[in-house]
Amino acid sequence: MGSKDKNQHIVWHDSVIKKEDRQKKNGHKSLMVWFTGLSGSGKSTIANALQAELFKQGIYVYLLDGDNLRHGINRNLSFSETDRKENIRRTAEVGKLFVDAGGVILAALISPFEEDRQNARSLFLEDEFIEVYVKCSLQECEKRDPKGLYKKARSGVIKQFTGIDQPYEEPVNPEITIDTDKLTINEAVKKIETYLKKRLNLDPNE
Repeated sequence: MGSKDKNQHIVWHDSVIKKEDRQKKNGHKSLMVWFTGLSGSGKSTIANALQAELFKQGIYVYLLDGDNLRHGINRNLSFSETDRKENIRRTAEVGKLFVDAGGVILAALISPFEEDRQNARSLFLEDEFIEVYVKCSLQECEKRDPKGLYKKARSGVIKQFTGIDQPYEEPVNPEITIDTDKLTINEAVKKIETYLKKRLNLDPNE
């Protein structure tokens, strides 16, 4: 029996509690904030700082970090193009569940390919997905190299590394662009926070 035949016998069960009920209880809308950018651009640092700020303000927030996910749900995936696509798909599907649970979900992944990011976006309603391009020059990312990955990639220890021997496709039309060559972490968080509060129907001056 093929997977298509199996799917014919799987029936979707609607939940008595809806996403709108959870949003109402949490006091804000739910959505996915997708951080993309080169390794070393500052994605995880900014996402973590934003998570702390939103949590402090009583917002139901959770961070899905790409590296952390590869220790669990995505630990069987390599960095081949095919497995990168699956990495994005799984992360987006997990994010969709959290958004349905009424949360503000932050995902920080290199996610180098535009097609994969658009596929992730397609899982959400139009106003539920916010792409944040954490922009930083390859030269600056290599200079920072917080995990020593660029050095290993240049020496051939790491293969298929984004920016070195695998391309990074810049977002075509992200909702927010954060240039970490110019902005501090605090400035970046404030910029995203101000945008989010409008999307969450919260007063940015509160």
